Amino acid sequence: SAIAAHGRLLGVAPAAHILSVRAFDAASFGAVSTTTRIVDGLQWVNNSGARVVNMSFTGPDDPKMHEMIVASRRKGLVLVAAAGNDGPNAAPDFPGAYPEVIAVTATDVDDKLLTVANRGRYVSVAAPGVDIFVAAPNAKYGFTTGTSVATAHVSGLAALLIDRNPSLTPDQVQAILTRTAKDLGAPGRDDEYGAGLVDAYEALLTQAPATADRTH
Repeated sequence: SAIAAHGRLLGVAPAAHILSVRAFDAASFGAVSTTTRIVDGLQWVNNSGARVVNMSFTGPDDPKMHEMIVASRRKGLVLVAAAGNDGPNAAPDFPGAYPEVIAVTATDVDDKLLTVANRGRYVSVAAPGVDIFVAAPNAKYGFTTGTSVATAHVSGLAALLIDRNPSLTPDQVQAILTRTAKDLGAPGRDDEYGAGLVDAYEALLTQAPATADRTH
């Protein structure tokens, strides 16, 4: 719903078409998956015509998954993943830490970093991810927090950019997101916020520059 809600809630890209891939099953301690299911899901995505892949999950480094991530990026897919909610001293989480992926961290209403968010050189950008009101199962609504919902916001923004200019490559989308982000934390890129908080307005202006007023 953070990406494409268009009813009582409005997502970032309400006109986007969601191609849902079930790669996880519910367990008593959370959703779980396997390398095979994630790789199979990515393979399906590669053949689906999708342009953006939202990966609101984290796990260990996995060579097989990385191979498929590389193939997906080469195919022209924009890959967006959660930086992780394992704390400031945690090891990098994957697939966000792969260089082909845009890793997203989370900020609150005051642009402060989510306290349990991972830090690291792999963090690309930040997006709202604390107490976000979203749709929930069984026709309900609720608040959610984490780098996963922040990831969804960036995926939605990537979809808006591609909708505005379908010829954009993954490298160009990533460059726009980082170049137009609002710098937070230490000046310049840092390991907490990456390039900073994504700015949808500024990002979209790169594809539709404001025209100067003219007098006649």
